[in-house]
Amino acid sequence: MTADHAPPAPSGPSAVPPSAVEAPLRILLPQVLPALVVGVVASLLFLGISALAEKLEGVLWDDLPDALGIGGYSSLWIIAMLTATGVAVGLVVWKVPGHAGPDPAAMGLGGPPLAPGVVPGLLLASALALAGGVSLGPENPIIAANIALAYWLGRKAAPAVPGAAWVALASSATIGALFGTPVAAALVISEALAGQPGRGSLWDRLFAPLVAAGAGAMTTQLLAEPSFDMGLPPLTDPGGSDLLAAMVIASAAALFGLASCYLFPYLHAAFRRLRHPMVMLPVGGLVLGLLGAVGGPLTLFKGLAEVKELTSSLGGWSSGELAKFAVVKLLALLVAASCGFRGGRIFPAVFIGAAFGLLAQALVTEVHPAVAVSSAVLGVLLATTRQGWISLFTAAVLAASPAMLALLCVASLPAWLLVTGRPQLELDERGRALR
Repeated sequence: MTADHAPPAPSGPSAVPPSAVEAPLRILLPQVLPALVVGVVASLLFLGISALAEKLEGVLWDDLPDALGIGGYSSLWIIAMLTATGVAVGLVVWKVPGHAGPDPAAMGLGGPPLAPGVVPGLLLASALALAGGVSLGPENPIIAANIALAYWLGRKAAPAVPGAAWVALASSATIGALFGTPVAAALVISEALAGQPGRGSLWDRLFAPLVAAGAGAMTTQLLAEPSFDMGLPPLTDPGGSDLLAAMVIASAAALFGLASCYLFPYLHAAFRRLRHPMVMLPVGGLVLGLLGAVGGPLTLFKGLAEVKELTSSLGGWSSGELAKFAVVKLLALLVAASCGFRGGRIFPAVFIGAAFGLLAQALVTEVHPAVAVSSAVLGVLLATTRQGWISLFTAAVLAASPAMLALLCVASLPAWLLVTGRPQLELDERGRALR
């Protein structure tokens, strides 16, 4: 047959060889079971540490002061308890094998796997800090612990699977468990994958992490029913004034959060001059106790429950009180992260943003509360985490109003221009701010 009479080339679905269609299935389906296992186990570890910290918190802040006949949240008790927490965490960092992991000031969300022997000390130090009222969240230690365990066990169970795959599964699973939804994990992982070479479509590469995140989120939902709804009045019909307010508040909050990033290396260096964890952490605990005595109980702990209490009394706080909450919590976050307490920065940053937003709303009462709080949380998170997607997601979830999403997307643009390329709230191994 001549070329002029050759049959036309096949087109449409029949043009794709069956093997090309089946190849992704053969690759993706075997990933489902390990992703589910990692997701469930990561969530159970998070819930277990959280439950342990809550039980210990009840003993330290309710049962013990009641037995002693003193106020659980008196200034004296706050100072004593946070100093004692510094001593306890200092002992863990000093004596427990692995020394509770590397310097937390140089730890972000994720990172390379730690040795398995570090995990018990890291989790113990984190649980003590959470129970003792330190202004840090559970996210960084829990993610680091889950990555270490998933990497170690995964490499033993399936040596042919790349170690990076176990890291991605553990990170996604823990983020899904922390937020109670796989959406946050999908956003974070897609941001991480954006600059990495890889074969297959983005959704092929996200498949297993999404399974792990979904399993982690559903486990948390079934056992703990987490909620980020702050009970803010919904914004139903946004206008130009709302957009302007969102842009101004997000930018101002970003500058406020950015101030902590500039202060962080200097405060960290000051605590490092104390050299020994049994000096750094008790001194840090004492400073946190003094700050807590000034700011009151709302400025203690990781901040999520305290945000709900803060926003449940709209109009009940004076502008002076709200300014005090925001400044004290920002300083407490800086001290806790500088002196060696193990914990994450996202949840305290949410409290800082909420207090800043309510302050803006108290000063300009025409601003809608949902606009003020969500925009301020967005700005502070952009400055302190430099995670664009997670900042936008968290701010949108707090508002619980679909109309806010478009405003927040636009408000993030000027705020991002202010923070990009600036120091981050994370240091390198030499104590210099990352940019």
